Amino acid sequence: MAYPDSEHPTGLLISAMVLSFIVASSLSVYPLGQYLAALRPLFMVMVLIFWLLFQPRYAGVFLAFTIGLIADLLTDSLLGQQAFAAVVVAFTIRLSSIYLKQLNTLSAWIVATISLLVFQSTLWLLQLITQSTFIAQSAFALALSIISWPLVLLVLRKFTR
Repeated sequence: MAYPDSEHPTGLLISAMVLSFIVASSLSVYPLGQYLAALRPLFMVMVLIFWLLFQPRYAGVFLAFTIGLIADLLTDSLLGQQAFAAVVVAFTIRLSSIYLKQLNTLSAWIVATISLLVFQSTLWLLQLITQSTFIAQSAFALALSIISWPLVLLVLRKFTR
């Protein structure tokens, strides 16, 4: 059953969400060389941010936590770090959606940039606390994620509100 103000049936949206996360997880673990792996964008987080921004009825904190756990398992990081960071991103987006009534491409990019910065900053803080390490190379992946956000928006634009 679709919501009255939704243009897409619920089944189509759920299928698109699942497919987009499968593609993002495949891109996240695709084998790359040692130097290129540091430049890999945060695909799972970018897709999560898209769904949190444009389909808030279907994507929320529980989805963010689940996707974060899956990302933890796929990337072999400490269990719960990316899940916690994804939940913080979900709360950040929910908080920003109170103030943003109309979401155009530029404002979506700004919110996605802030969300990506929050995600990476949370990960850095958690890694510093739990492992006493700071991985500065992930700043390149963050920069590429911010630059490539419009591509995610372009590919999934059919599913904006």
